[in-house]
Amino acid sequence: MIAAWMAAALLGLPSLLRVTDVLKVGGFTHEGLEAAQVRTTLERELNFPPVAVVVNFHSDTLTADDPEFNRQVRQALAEIEQMPQVTGITYHTYVPAQVSRDRHTAFEVIGLKVDPEQSQHLMPEIRRRLKPTSLEMRIGGGPAFYADIERTSQSDLRRAEIIAFPVALLVLVLVFGSVVSAAVPIAVGGFSIVIVFALLVVVGSITDLSIFAMNVATMLGLGLAVDYSLFLTSRFREELRRRSVGDAVAATVGRAGRAVFFSGLTVLIGLGGLVTFEFMFLRSIGIVGAIVVFVSLLAALTLLPAILGIVGHRINRFRPPAVFASGTSFWAPLARWVMDRPGQVLIPTLLLLLLFGLPFLNVRLSSPDPSILPPGLESRVAFDQLKNEFSPGSLAPILVTVRTQRSITEPANLEVLYALSQQLQREPGVVRVDSIVDIDPRITLEQYKLLYRNRDDVPDLYAQAVLKATTSEHLALLQVSTEYIWNDPRSAAVVERLRATDLPGDLRLQVGGGTAEVMDIVGDMYGQFPRALALIILATYLALLAMLGSVLLPLKAILMNILSILASYGALVWVFQEGHLDWLFRFQPLGFVDTSLPVLMFCILFGLSMDYEVFLLARIKEEWERTGDNTQSVAAGLERSGKIITSAALLVVVVGLAFVTAEIILVKAIGLGVALAVLLDATLVRALLVPATMRLLGEWNWWAPSFVRRRLAEVRLGE
Repeated sequence: MIAAWMAAALLGLPSLLRVTDVLKVGGFTHEGLEAAQVRTTLERELNFPPVAVVVNFHSDTLTADDPEFNRQVRQALAEIEQMPQVTGITYHTYVPAQVSRDRHTAFEVIGLKVDPEQSQHLMPEIRRRLKPTSLEMRIGGGPAFYADIERTSQSDLRRAEIIAFPVALLVLVLVFGSVVSAAVPIAVGGFSIVIVFALLVVVGSITDLSIFAMNVATMLGLGLAVDYSLFLTSRFREELRRRSVGDAVAATVGRAGRAVFFSGLTVLIGLGGLVTFEFMFLRSIGIVGAIVVFVSLLAALTLLPAILGIVGHRINRFRPPAVFASGTSFWAPLARWVMDRPGQVLIPTLLLLLLFGLPFLNVRLSSPDPSILPPGLESRVAFDQLKNEFSPGSLAPILVTVRTQRSITEPANLEVLYALSQQLQREPGVVRVDSIVDIDPRITLEQYKLLYRNRDDVPDLYAQAVLKATTSEHLALLQVSTEYIWNDPRSAAVVERLRATDLPGDLRLQVGGGTAEVMDIVGDMYGQFPRALALIILATYLALLAMLGSVLLPLKAILMNILSILASYGALVWVFQEGHLDWLFRFQPLGFVDTSLPVLMFCILFGLSMDYEVFLLARIKEEWERTGDNTQSVAAGLERSGKIITSAALLVVVVGLAFVTAEIILVKAIGLGVALAVLLDATLVRALLVPATMRLLGEWNWWAPSFVRRRLAEVRLGE
């Protein structure tokens, strides 16, 4: 068995160098959203580029109107314009909105005809062709953002691994009091991660996987593999005191292995909820999570028993000179103390968890932008420069498409477009509307009708250019610039009113752009979330029912889980949205929480938190079946599993905190959320809430209808 795992790991080692080649950036939207449909329409009918690079030019002395400024801009971009992937460059000389308020900065938009998810690979060539001038230059836009995301994700992962492995080993040595015992879980975790990465390369060549899946795979892979190995190794040492090596391995897998299996099943169910989403980012983490759980379980139930069988009594070798006391006497008195006063413990603990979750009531959700990157990266610097020096709304205007079955320039359609434009200009916060009926405010509707009477022979050259750029035979585009950044609620209010507008006849209106995309992502993601939530809760309930044979305990476990997750949600808002402790975690507050983060955190944390509930309840059930005494069972179960659950939780907290060192705020938030939720779960929930609620429920903890008991006996999910 060990030889088979070693061979698999050796075959998988080359994948560590190739895994980033098959992973993709983005994945935070999908083509079913209205804003995404608008984007596709503009690409197909108006030749909008799928993705664009933005180059900022700045001079302290020259203004964007100066001929020398313009000459240097053209000189810098001359070779880029010749690239076969470039559809064209939109210069600031044609678009006034591309010039800053002080007129010392301008940005040029380089359109690219490549897949947005692969556009970052063109960045080295673009940088090589960009000629130096006396102007200060910054490169931003989607491809630069994606390139920085990919590069930073890899460095974040390496840093987290360098921190997590040695610290995890140290924690295990302190927990077990033996170097050999500590090395076994780390070895199993290392094997698991190599196999997981090899499978990522295979799966990534079949379906799209997010670049962030790599970080999540390492976090979960190391955490789960070490967790399961820790639980089994601890039980093996316990069994070894009264059995032979072979019997101790068999008893360990028969008893603790069953708990590990059901624990893995609950984690798999939680992550499986992500697969139901249409967003590639969430779906791919669900797929990767399933791979991680499968490999971790396989390693814990096959590789680890083989290692334990060979190591045998040498498992306790090489004790350090001084370690923490390994006694477990603290847990039984704690459980009895809690069960002597269940109400007095339950109510304050519940209130404390709810207090932690209160900030989540003020959550603002938005999609990621370059502000999730560290301030020093060029794409982030370029983004901040645009945000600070230009009208916020001009960076991501609201895009309105109007479609008809007839010619868009017919007089009746021009009347509708003109009325719509006038309505938009009266909207609070709207700065400007650009369309074929907004060429010059002095031109009347009747004059526009005359101007576009013959679409193929428009007399004015500027009107001709606008007509070509913003319309097709049956489609017109209106670009609406506001005073607000795209994730501002006031900009969202403009989009809502636009979408509620009814146009006469066969005219159909759709709204896209940055604001609309954020709204669509939030609406669609949280429209799908209840379905995933119901699936996760139902499947987890059935799995725990099968394991415990109780109707009420699975329900209680689910409610306890939700409490700890809500507490971590509140912390995410308090830290990353409101900016508390930014000095400690080294980031600039976003002012919002990434839309996908609560969904992602729920699915990851629901499984991880249930991990410890399963470990604890499995041991309590074992005692209940032996003694039939509820109070004694809870005390003994907590005594025998309390230390190991706390140690396992500590390892996951260590791994999570290792990812808090990440430069990308999204990864940092996942790491902190996981660490905090698991910490709360292993302390307040497991040590206080579980004994208190089980004492209050008494014999009802183990109640189930007779037909359920009969059915479970037929299935025979025993040791």
